[in-house]
Amino acid sequence: MIVRMWEVRAERAGFADLISWVCDTALPDLEHNPLHISSEVFSSTDNRLVVISKWRGDPVSLPDPPARMLARTPHVWDFAQVDR
Repeated sequence: MIVRMWEVRAERAGFADLISWVCDTALPDLEHNPLHISSEVFSSTDNRLVVISKWRGDPVSLPDPPARMLARTPHVWDFAQVDR
């Protein structure tokens, strides 16, 4: 399993719109992929949004959000579980 962390900082005025875009537009497109296991969305008080998605293989990237909502472009990291 691969876990992808997608993180972005929103413009203050665009934060609510970014949350709606992620939850209503971007994630539903990913969730139909047969390799997709699950996704969670987290927000912070400093206008950051994080999506954690789990995949059975190579993750599919979220599309780029509308630039007017962003204070900076998204960052993406992939992780694999550590056996301990």
